[in-house]
Amino acid sequence: MKSIRVAGASLNQTPLDWAGNRQRILEAIAQAKADRISLLCLPELAITGYGCEDAFFADTTTANALATLKAILPATGGLVVFVGMPLQYENALYNVVACIEDGRLLGLVAKQALAGDGIHYEPRWFKPWPDHTRGTFTFEGQTVPIGDLIFEIDGLRIGLEICEDAWTGIRPAQQHYRHNVDLILNPSASHFAFGKSEVRNSLVRETSRSYLCSYIYSNLCGNEAGRVIYDGEVLVAQAGTILARNRRFSFADVQLVPAVIDPSVARRMKKKLFAFLPEAPTHLIHGQFVWPADVEQNVLDPKADIPAIAPKEEEFFRAECLALFDYLRKSYSRGFVISLSGGADSCACAVLAAYCLRLAYEDLGEAAFRQKLHYLTLGPIDTMARQLITCVYQGTEHSGPETRLSAEALAHALGVTYFYWTVDHVLSGYHALIEGALGRKLAWETDDLALQNIQARTRAPGVWFLANLQGALLLTTSNRSEAAVGYATMDGDTAGGLAPLGGIDKATLRSWLHWAQAALSLPALAHVNALAPTAELRPQTYNQTDEGDLMPYPVLDQIERCAIHQYKSPLATFKYLRGTAPDRVLADWVKKFYRLWARNQWKRERYAPSFHLDDANLDPRTWCRFPILSAGYEEELAELEAFVG
Repeated sequence: MKSIRVAGASLNQTPLDWAGNRQRILEAIAQAKADRISLLCLPELAITGYGCEDAFFADTTTANALATLKAILPATGGLVVFVGMPLQYENALYNVVACIEDGRLLGLVAKQALAGDGIHYEPRWFKPWPDHTRGTFTFEGQTVPIGDLIFEIDGLRIGLEICEDAWTGIRPAQQHYRHNVDLILNPSASHFAFGKSEVRNSLVRETSRSYLCSYIYSNLCGNEAGRVIYDGEVLVAQAGTILARNRRFSFADVQLVPAVIDPSVARRMKKKLFAFLPEAPTHLIHGQFVWPADVEQNVLDPKADIPAIAPKEEEFFRAECLALFDYLRKSYSRGFVISLSGGADSCACAVLAAYCLRLAYEDLGEAAFRQKLHYLTLGPIDTMARQLITCVYQGTEHSGPETRLSAEALAHALGVTYFYWTVDHVLSGYHALIEGALGRKLAWETDDLALQNIQARTRAPGVWFLANLQGALLLTTSNRSEAAVGYATMDGDTAGGLAPLGGIDKATLRSWLHWAQAALSLPALAHVNALAPTAELRPQTYNQTDEGDLMPYPVLDQIERCAIHQYKSPLATFKYLRGTAPDRVLADWVKKFYRLWARNQWKRERYAPSFHLDDANLDPRTWCRFPILSAGYEEELAELEAFVG
């Protein structure tokens, strides 16, 4: 069997962007032709975008998907292309991959295992295809097979498993092995999560080794639909060796990852190892394409140019910057506005906003960068941070000089537009209004929480006003730890259209800021890294700190993990963490967490959209559901109190 030059490609698609998605698919096909590729694997649902949500139910969605498929067929001459799309078939909707051979539709493979956990909701829209089943579909007057198919093209036997198909106990690869498949394709829409790349690499490598085949894994890239980030990883493996892998988190629309596979390598191994007679597949579809025979000299060195898997800090940085840049341009926002308090959260948002522009420019080059932001009139590139990012320090009489210095130093270092103003005069007006209505003076001894909240709420209108005037995206700076216990003022510091830090805990964020200070050469971050996190909403004589109001953030995050992600009772959580603090102190922290968690679900329902980073996400719309009204663990907390005494 001759060697074959193949490629996987990542695409940065947008749901329902028919013209844009089609153009990016055509660009990938054009790049493949220029690189003398014979077989190209594109991602799952690449034609429509993965995140169409309930728009998958619309007849126009499936009709436009078929129209796009028809439009790209003529461009595939001299290629075999696999591309994902939704398909209406016999009164049900399926997630399928179209096999296009040299300009004609050869067949449609339907996904068998649907992702329905966490952020995935595929069973709401799609029906799983039963294995060992096939039918026929009429497309443009031509009858083509659909279902559980294997293709044999010029002697090369090709099977598919579509994303979730590969992560199940009984997977198509097992059937493909018994049917002597040479090449398995995995068109995916595999969301980013910390550490997932290592697991994904292991899956691809070990599948190619265990099932004696070549394997191509393709994926989407970027912030496609608002919350989910795709890292765009593409992998090509053969018989247990990764042949090619791209750089993740690219800002490019298309990343082509070529490799040369030699099916005879695995076939020789099969001759030695087969202890059974391979089954003859009954669902084999024959193609007529002939693979070119001049690629042997292009075999890749499997040890060359394979990047190391990034540490968590680097993954967070790259994922957030790519997601922010995509959210900016896909929402047609004219920049970012941040209420920069000088604390860890707002400083992290400012760094990520500035570096999303910097990384995009470095990755794309000036022409492509300007094209991505074509709806903006950009001036000189060296002033882009000042043009597109505005930070505001909104002081009160309770603000300390350290936080103002932190905000100003960072804004200057990042080169963003920076404003300083105070809101004391606005607060005085609210105080007079309420005191007149109540007929008494407000005091910290009696009105503590309300006096804190009104400060945060007073800051919101001005920064919203500024964002509206600029047509910019207001970033809210709340983090996941605060969301867990509702340590945020609704319509105050939660104000904004996007919460970039909603998926990250405070302890990890503070650790990341120390990393950023060194890795990004930002000495200005030394100011915030030296500060104890504080809301600065009480008089300075109170020495208010976040951890004083709540508990140490590392402990809070451990309780959150036990309570919310491991579903432990308060007593079980206490027993698990016993020894981290005196029993009475730990019990009070555990009780505080459970009470605040149950009490503040309504806040989590109203938080701005955030990015999914791992399975600790608290977003009730995509991951972690909890009733708004509940008994608040009353009996469970009584059980804990009785145990501690």
